Amino acid sequence: MDQVIEQANRYLLGTYKRPDLVFVRGEGSYLIDASGKRYLDFVSGIAVNALGYGHPAILKAIHEQVDRVIHTSNLYHTEPQARLAALLVENSFADRVFFANSGAEAVEAALKFARKWAKSTFGREKVRILAFKNSFHGRTFAALTATGQRKYRRGYEPMLPGFRHAVFNDLASAEALIDDRTAAILVEPVQGEGGIRPATVEFLKGLRELATKHNALLIFDEIQCSLGRTGDLFAYQTYGVEPDVLVLAKPLGGGLPLSAVLVKEDVAGVIKPGDHGSTFGGNPVACAAGEAFLRVLLEEDIPTQVKRKGRVFREYLDSMKAESNSIRDVRGLGLMLGMEFARPVGPLADAAREQGLLLCPAGKKVLRFLPPLTVAESELQEAARILWSVVQSQLS
Repeated sequence: MDQVIEQANRYLLGTYKRPDLVFVRGEGSYLIDASGKRYLDFVSGIAVNALGYGHPAILKAIHEQVDRVIHTSNLYHTEPQARLAALLVENSFADRVFFANSGAEAVEAALKFARKWAKSTFGREKVRILAFKNSFHGRTFAALTATGQRKYRRGYEPMLPGFRHAVFNDLASAEALIDDRTAAILVEPVQGEGGIRPATVEFLKGLRELATKHNALLIFDEIQCSLGRTGDLFAYQTYGVEPDVLVLAKPLGGGLPLSAVLVKEDVAGVIKPGDHGSTFGGNPVACAAGEAFLRVLLEEDIPTQVKRKGRVFREYLDSMKAESNSIRDVRGLGLMLGMEFARPVGPLADAAREQGLLLCPAGKKVLRFLPPLTVAESELQEAARILWSVVQSQLS
């Protein structure tokens, strides 16, 4: 273990602050480090490992596809890509799918598609993007420009032109910044990195009306909050508000790099061969894993289970809030929950890790809870026990 940490510190670029432990195996809701210690994982690779570790359907799909073909590029058709695209379209509002590898890439693609659609349909001046303060959309330049948190942009200015930021959950703020030059509204139904802040139904419905009124696309960034996480297959279904463009990533590939942009036919119609592309996007192995993942969600009705488990864990968190003056708020949807404290939560996450529970912050003062969607209720209870022990010992 020490050798791995030493090599990493010596040769890797220092973009991550990591604890001194090395994970070597995963089983269900647990990660196991090099010493054999087990950790209940309520990070899930930041909402990626939605079926936990070692799910047989995903492993089977990966193994079978690796034996067939690993990569062909998008110069050719592959069965897994076509099947996954069909499955996404058949279970959503969308008509077409574009595959990429990461959330940031998918956001970039969605913004490109929006500008191409707007300029092709309404003229050259229709290029503005309305995004929101406290949002997070990725670290590439357009995604970073759309991100409404200065800390991520610091040192990389100037950002790209044409972006405006309204106040999240404030419809009047959005209305003041949108006009007929706006090509798209980009919003997270639940802000993830911004502190687990759900949009209100009224806010998203209002954005839908504003987008329609001003001939702009409504883009939902569901990278962290989709595919069962809120208690429905897609977060837009939880709200009953249909976007024009949907961005997916994180759990889509079953643990492998895969993202997707889902669009309606009128948007798809302006995108021609050569307008966009990706060498690895829609890789056959990743798509095979993605198809297996999505079929498990649908066939086992995982979202319904998430609603029940989310209520159970929310009750634990709410009871802690009632007992501690240090806890300011509990919020979220399904199994995407956050607990806001009166002080920075880094020490709490460190103390929880020492007791075998993995947590990650969402901002300085919010602990984020993203367990596998398959987490057992007994594991929810164990996580709550460790968390309460940490809160009592650290904040009493």
